[in-house]
Amino acid sequence: MSRPRIAVLNAAHDPEHNRRNFRRELDADVTEFDVVGQELPETFDFDGCLVTGSRASVYWDEEWIDPTKEWVETAIDRGLPFLGVCWGHQLLADVLGGRVEPMGEYEIGYREVRHSGDSRLFEGIDEEFTAFTTHSDAVVELPPGAERIAENDYSVHGFRKDRAFGVQFHPEYDTETAESVTKGKDLPEPRIQSVLEGINAENYAAACEAKALFDNYLDFVEEVRADAPAAAD
Repeated sequence: MSRPRIAVLNAAHDPEHNRRNFRRELDADVTEFDVVGQELPETFDFDGCLVTGSRASVYWDEEWIDPTKEWVETAIDRGLPFLGVCWGHQLLADVLGGRVEPMGEYEIGYREVRHSGDSRLFEGIDEEFTAFTTHSDAVVELPPGAERIAENDYSVHGFRKDRAFGVQFHPEYDTETAESVTKGKDLPEPRIQSVLEGINAENYAAACEAKALFDNYLDFVEEVRADAPAAAD
């Protein structure tokens, strides 16, 4: 069987980091769409879809956000397996009927996250693991019927509803991305420096464990794809 075809909806305003990171982590045939530039797939002829992070908020009134939500909603209705990362996690929650709100604070840097221990997305990953985080919005209400699969003391860090998975943290980040994103934040200089000091080889090595979720997601995509002909009979 050929490699899965994955549509990556790149929601970054400066997309180069996302482009590099997700192409490195996804063992799939990836087609990228710059949704900030209002580029969306013309069809739903993919095996799965990943929605990236963004500096935007899902509740902002920007001309590209509503069309992106509409495409995602239709793709979910058609049964496409989804993985949302950070903003993508929040977008999936919003589209599926959950609620996203400002946190009133900022979570940033390598942090500990806990998963539920029974989600296939986290197979092979310790129940307490390290991940790079950077967000000031959070999913405050899960979509109806969704299952919380990861969290920490800041927020929900993972959920699943049917074929849609979302994670708030950034398993795709390399240290170059983490440093660039951190330096671009409007935060007090001492906090910026503290986060930068934590972007080191030891923390990055620990965070690499969570990259296994990409393979777990793709395994799920393959299962859905394998079941499709039987479902059509």
